[in-house]
Amino acid sequence: MQDLEPLDPSYVQQILSRPPFVYVSGVINVRDLGGHPSSTHPGKLTKPRFVYRSAEVAGITDEGKEQVRRLGIRKIFDLRSDTEISKYNAPLPVIEGVDLLHIPVFQTEDYSPEMMAKRYQLYASGKTEAFMELYSQILDHGGPAFGSILRFIRDHANEACMFHCTAGKDRTGVMAAILLKLAGVDNAVIANDYSLTRIGREPARAKIMERLSKEPLFASNNEAALIMFTCREETMLAFLELLDTKYGGVVEYIKNYVHLSESDIDIIRNNMFVSSDTVAEEDDTRR
Repeated sequence: MQDLEPLDPSYVQQILSRPPFVYVSGVINVRDLGGHPSSTHPGKLTKPRFVYRSAEVAGITDEGKEQVRRLGIRKIFDLRSDTEISKYNAPLPVIEGVDLLHIPVFQTEDYSPEMMAKRYQLYASGKTEAFMELYSQILDHGGPAFGSILRFIRDHANEACMFHCTAGKDRTGVMAAILLKLAGVDNAVIANDYSLTRIGREPARAKIMERLSKEPLFASNNEAALIMFTCREETMLAFLELLDTKYGGVVEYIKNYVHLSESDIDIIRNNMFVSSDTVAEEDDTRR
């Protein structure tokens, strides 16, 4: 399968060197969710340098910590489970001036051997329907974790934050989609953002495969391990349809699973916006 093959390193580096990717030493798959036009609020864009997504930050270097501070990030949310942190020996680092908060989507009991075997089998199938079952689980369990991020955005209009899971694909991808959908970003744009993890994770390909090789299901099935990390646009498009049909859309999901009010949601949406004229003026200033 073509999307399982390694990508050309020079192509990867070319893409990683430009927006929305952001270089943070020791952290992969860092992207800025800003700069996307809203189709529901003409003249508005998602605010640049405000919300970032990434893979785990356990390996961040001292240089990376300084880069995080320079980006203005004041809060980092970790969506990983206790089981993952322990299994991969990847604890949260200490970053002076930045508050790191552990908000697992799944609790320890959700990582029983039986649950993980079932979850890995779904991933390994590579089928869109299997990913939808997995993403439904994320939505069903993720309300409290996603609420922490949404409340931070509600209460801190001028402070940047970043959220991550392990690879920055599934839990992180769902959270990013919720935010972008709330801002009225087109589905095709959200799906494209999701697919960029295919490139963003490439520098850690060997590390990811080494980790997965320790899982019984993947030990003798290299292709199944690779399928787990596919990031196809059609997967995200199917998820956005699921969000509408099963959960009543992003606003209803936030109301019912995160327990935020209509006025909370309006504040979050407004805090995520900036005028497209403002961004254009800032770009002119930088030239």
